[in-house]
Amino acid sequence: MKIGFIGGGALAEMVIRGITKNFIEPSNIYVAERRQERCDELNRLYNVNAQVKAEFFSEIDILIIAVKPKDARSAMNEISSKVKSDTVIVSVVAGFQISRVEEHFISQPVIRVMPNVAISVSEGMSAFVRGKNAKPADVETFIKIWSNLGRFIEVDEKLMDAVTGLSGSGPAYAFLMIDALSDGGVAAGLSRSQAIELAAQTLLGAAKMVLETNNHPDVLRDKVTSPAGTTIEGVRVLEKCGVRSALIEAVIAATEKSKAL
Repeated sequence: MKIGFIGGGALAEMVIRGITKNFIEPSNIYVAERRQERCDELNRLYNVNAQVKAEFFSEIDILIIAVKPKDARSAMNEISSKVKSDTVIVSVVAGFQISRVEEHFISQPVIRVMPNVAISVSEGMSAFVRGKNAKPADVETFIKIWSNLGRFIEVDEKLMDAVTGLSGSGPAYAFLMIDALSDGGVAAGLSRSQAIELAAQTLLGAAKMVLETNNHPDVLRDKVTSPAGTTIEGVRVLEKCGVRSALIEAVIAATEKSKAL
């Protein structure tokens, strides 16, 4: 399988890092990037084929479009006639509806994806939408790649703004919580490094319990909330300070911003 990228920025690099760990040989990855210094950097770091004057479009099986929204239309115009009719087009362009991608790739199967930054450590959460020409085999090909980057779900495209507000922006909420929890640990006497490790692993472990047990978070919370114990005291303060409401409002605000963009 040969995979091509349009754009060699941070998002493309995250995907490259994930799929070269144990899935695709770097020699089968091709990147079209306008900055020569960036091409040199990607070639040095990952041994891929990054080029300014790319001529690989007729040879690839999957093309991942990873450019900024303002550059997407011109980039697709430039290469659409050079791509094979059965090449799977995967768009990670934020806010770019799948119908707009299909205007440029009329016969190719198109899949739109909204990943988050955690794909860089193969623990990402992504949502995807299949286009009108995407057959089950095309989706399976996409899944073979994306399963190396974390978890994924398929959604209706009308829900992509909600996905952006929750999982797309969600890592920032988690980083803020880790930072705040570690501040609490430092205030309680722990060193900064100890507090950060304790906070980060605690969130990671809690998330893993939710995913692996399929229990509702409330059920798992009750298991660690003893009557008149330390945990209920902490939960009481969180509820008093409106942490739950603040997180709900953050997701809604980010969703509305995504719609506006």
